[in-house]
Amino acid sequence: MTERRLKVLHVGKFYPPHQGGMETHLELLCRMTQADVDLSVLVSADDAATTREVRGGIPVTRIGTRLTLASASFNPGMAREIRRADADIVHFHHPNPTAVLSYLAARPRGKLVVTYHSDIVRQRVLGPLFSPILHRFLRRADAIIATSPDYAASSPVLRRHAERVTTIPFGIDVDALQRVDADEVRAIRARFGERIVFAAGRLVYYKGFAYLVRAMKRVDARLLIAGAGPLRGELERLAAEEGVAGKVTLLGAVPDLRPYYHAAGVFALPSVARSEAFGLVQMEAMACGVPVVNTALDSGVPFVSPHGVTGLTVPPADADALGDAVTRLLDDAPLRGRMGAAGRARVAGELSAGGMARRTVELYHSVASGSFRRTFP
Repeated sequence: MTERRLKVLHVGKFYPPHQGGMETHLELLCRMTQADVDLSVLVSADDAATTREVRGGIPVTRIGTRLTLASASFNPGMAREIRRADADIVHFHHPNPTAVLSYLAARPRGKLVVTYHSDIVRQRVLGPLFSPILHRFLRRADAIIATSPDYAASSPVLRRHAERVTTIPFGIDVDALQRVDADEVRAIRARFGERIVFAAGRLVYYKGFAYLVRAMKRVDARLLIAGAGPLRGELERLAAEEGVAGKVTLLGAVPDLRPYYHAAGVFALPSVARSEAFGLVQMEAMACGVPVVNTALDSGVPFVSPHGVTGLTVPPADADALGDAVTRLLDDAPLRGRMGAAGRARVAGELSAGGMARRTVELYHSVASGSFRRTFP
């Protein structure tokens, strides 16, 4: 007998063209599963107006935002929309504290699946106040997806709900990342040289870009950082103070990162806090055959790119170790080639978009039928 198509509502923070790791994952997951389930998406809008559109064949509702506090959007209409969707599965993407409140207020009939992207790390006041609400919400969950076994084991929140935790790593569309305009790649190398270190992400504290800028004192190469954020001015001043302004270019927001991945010799993810729960950008670099230098966080970052296999892992907040690892890879072309090939194979296999989608749809059906069993010990 053919299983009935389930009706799935994704509740996220934002959705493309809004940029971010959570948004990239949500769009890819929807695209890869829309043939198997009936999908719709509910997220916050950037302004007070609620809009509805069909994007890539997927209905997307963006609920008007009345207020933003501590990066959390307040959307008075979200509870009503969750209830109106009448979904078999509500797939919730956390952290999203105000949407948690909306879900609890809505009390929808469907089963609840939560993808736990990361702990709430830096909210010293609001975090403790929200904690009891979060645990109440997670107790309502029928299944909680951790994106790596490392994160499931290291999160104090997930350990309290281990009986509902399963691991499904993020996946990536390798073919899409390998499609690149060769002329654009050549133009980047012509402008910045053949020895390029590339990094990408919001210019915020936990990305650790300050340590990467300092590391450039030890590196004979050009550093390109793609991304916008509040620390741009601080990073520019730091580059000048360290005497590396001529080696460091802040590119700002870049709509298509692919030519930069392909032009680079090394990709760096210098994050310093477990707010960096996974590091999708390192997967994108791996898909392009670029070795990664990442940091030994107690999150999923080292799980994605293992030390000595697809790149090198160094202690967080250690500019000297970061610089030495980058230089080692830039100076050793055979090592770069081996690690780059291993990275491409890893994302095409264990971390593929197809595998992520298949396991997620299987989870939906097991939750809907009441047969879900945890897979994390």
